[in-house]
Amino acid sequence: MESHIAITSEINIAEAYQMLVDPKSGGICTFIGTVRDLNNSKEVNHLFFEAYEKMAILKMEELAEDAAKKWPLNKIVIIHAIGEKEITDPVVFIGTSSVHRDASFQASRHLIDRLKEVVPIWKKETYRDHSTWINAHP
Repeated sequence: MESHIAITSEINIAEAYQMLVDPKSGGICTFIGTVRDLNNSKEVNHLFFEAYEKMAILKMEELAEDAAKKWPLNKIVIIHAIGEKEITDPVVFIGTSSVHRDASFQASRHLIDRLKEVVPIWKKETYRDHSTWINAHP
């Protein structure tokens, strides 16, 4: 199993997808999290993401290793953006490829759910009238 793990200022969706392509894979599943314009009935202007990068990479690698033990995956890609992000910008890319789609679907769901629980990434939401720091993935 091959994996690509990164914390970056910009996510290139096409490049991330190409990292999943494998002649042995009949299924590729991706999840892309983006900045939305409304949260808890408040209009969002933009977000700012911070990470404890060394620990975040370590945790993301652990997640990939765990998923590879649970599902027969060929490739895993986990990328999270940091810095200021505008509405519709991609902030997280999770992707898996496998021989069959079921493993890829299940593993991708597991990876995004666990990333939200254990990876040290925080976001500052800026609204029209104020801003607040919150856990990026509560």
